[in-house]
Amino acid sequence: MNKNLKVDEIHNELEKQPGFFRFSSEKNLLTDPISSFLKFCKKIGTPLSQNINGDLVLSVKNAALSENDPKVRGPNTNKKLSFHTDRCDVIAFLCLQPAKSGGENQIVESEKIQQIIKKERPDLHFTLCQNFPYKTHTIDIANNLLFCEQPIFSWRNDFFACSYLRVLIDRADQSQDCPSLSKIQKEALDFLDSVCERKELQTCFTMQRGEILFLNNWTTLHRRTAFEDFKDPLKKRHLLRIWLSMPNSRPIDQAFISNFGAVGAGELRGGIRSKT
Repeated sequence: MNKNLKVDEIHNELEKQPGFFRFSSEKNLLTDPISSFLKFCKKIGTPLSQNINGDLVLSVKNAALSENDPKVRGPNTNKKLSFHTDRCDVIAFLCLQPAKSGGENQIVESEKIQQIIKKERPDLHFTLCQNFPYKTHTIDIANNLLFCEQPIFSWRNDFFACSYLRVLIDRADQSQDCPSLSKIQKEALDFLDSVCERKELQTCFTMQRGEILFLNNWTTLHRRTAFEDFKDPLKKRHLLRIWLSMPNSRPIDQAFISNFGAVGAGELRGGIRSKT
């Protein structure tokens, strides 16, 4: 890793605007990327389980699963993703191989998004600060809850937080076991998505081999564009992903307790429950 980077520097940068931190790793990282990346991330925060097996490092590449496969997740397709957050304080990516084309990272600052919505549509801003139903993810089989309810925008002790994964909100709306969305809730989500699409609010780049990206999930929304892989399996787009709970994390709304497990500043929280 870059020996000039200090842990406190990364912590501080992630809590400031714009809420993400990007840099190149040392070349020797790529000789043993999984263990080296995990070792480095453990200096930054506490790695979290990302599936029922308790895996701390997720391999992000197109798995060519069908849309109906219960194991399918957005990161394991080559389709364009929607702007979203993950179930952790900070997400870390290491690029092992970029795509033949596409796969651009796009990031927006969520606090800027909410400020624009409050100015242009205060009625929808109010709605986005209320609870929305989230259907439990198909991979979260150790979670006994059918759904949880949490806000998109929230504040606690003057700390702002944004948490948003529309696919699970839409699944809740389509499920007979979960609350349905109101007309104003659907309008609010559509408007949120449309504001995120404004090019002047986006930071866009394509990660290169050996590049690392850290994102604060409470202050940014992220996605990547669709991509095309090389035919050679060894040249297919491949990133490593680690979810982190941060020692300097902000306090979050009590509504997140069922999904994150803790809400206090610096508390261990987030991730997918493992089956062990």
